[in-house]
Amino acid sequence: VQLQASGGGLVQAGGSLRLSCAASGISFRVNTMGWYRQGPGMQRELVASITNGGTTNHADSVKGRFTISRDNGRNTVDLQMNNLKPEDTAVYYCNARNVRVGSNLWGQGTLVTVSS
Repeated sequence: VQLQASGGGLVQAGGSLRLSCAASGISFRVNTMGWYRQGPGMQRELVASITNGGTTNHADSVKGRFTISRDNGRNTVDLQMNNLKPEDTAVYYCNARNVRVGSNLWGQGTLVTVSS
């Protein structure tokens, strides 16, 4: 069972990055997938989530700038991040949640740094 996140890096304010998370060992289609982040000295917070039916939820702080999507054929969930701001600097974590079986899995995190 693994969630492998990639795509983080250093970008200037106003730039874009695309994070991707590849899942293995889980029934991807039935999981709600999400991206969370934890900034320096901050608690981990939800950035965006997408249900198995494709319903999305984005935090107010990223609405209009970030978009979550999933590909059930490739077992991946992506986070397109546009117009990045310094306050978006954080470690971003992929999450897979299956309420039915009570599972809640985390990836290893990928660092996004936005310079001003």
